[in-house]
Amino acid sequence: MLTGKSILIIGGDGRYIELIKQLTFFDATVYAIGFEEAEDELDNVYLTDTDHVVKEHIDAIILPITGLDQEGFAEAHYCESSPQIKEEWLNEFSKDCIIFTGIRTPFLNNHQFEERVIALMERNDVAIYNSIPTVEGAIMLAIQYTDFTIHSSNVTILGFGRVGKTLVHTFKGLGANVSAYARREEELARIHEYHAKPVDEFNLEESVRDCDILINTVPDLIVTPTVIRSLPAESLIIDLASKPGGVDFRYAKKRGIEAILAPSLPGMVAPKTAGKILAHVIQNVMHHHE
Repeated sequence: MLTGKSILIIGGDGRYIELIKQLTFFDATVYAIGFEEAEDELDNVYLTDTDHVVKEHIDAIILPITGLDQEGFAEAHYCESSPQIKEEWLNEFSKDCIIFTGIRTPFLNNHQFEERVIALMERNDVAIYNSIPTVEGAIMLAIQYTDFTIHSSNVTILGFGRVGKTLVHTFKGLGANVSAYARREEELARIHEYHAKPVDEFNLEESVRDCDILINTVPDLIVTPTVIRSLPAESLIIDLASKPGGVDFRYAKKRGIEAILAPSLPGMVAPKTAGKILAHVIQNVMHHHE
């Protein structure tokens, strides 16, 4: 529980509606900036603005998943204009006040409060929890953009990290023939243990010649023109990687191959679940900082 804790939320998307509900359920006192258009959905929440926050009462600040841009603007889906946060305003909060953000932007990295910043999307626990709605979203896209079943199709997954592992065992469970690319020997061994076909950097191009669905999780350019040229013309590419992604979309379009950029799927396909995940992790972090 978060009894006695005061939390300020600044901006956010659909995930943050559920996040706010969960934090109030945990008995926190919640203040919100940038949620005027969601007032009817929120109970026991104090809607405010930057001029009326009592800073010494705030134990934690939660910024949007996208953080703050170079000028300090916070992405806000539930108000007409994005709130702008100034460096000097943030520095007026207690030194014990935790600042949660989705990602670290240059604005947050270049100032003296950066040591108090916790980037939720960089945490293993958040990434593993989020892999579940991410993979469900990938399945949704695979069904929507193909005219064949996942069962018995050839699926290649690039990357064997937190999302990659969930992709492998989920698509295996749906009856797909799964191959998975990784660079490290121990990852290739684990792919074999998962009863999937290991693919290393030396046989990637050859391995995708009969691929029906290619799913990328690597945030570096790995689906190059050479790889795309090896794919069947009727194949589907789904890029789940964070910016800048890992697919040459220009060349995929040139070849006539459907390629979908789909970052942040949890917030799109399961905002309620994604909000609960964030609330759970934030509660745990705040307990450990006591």
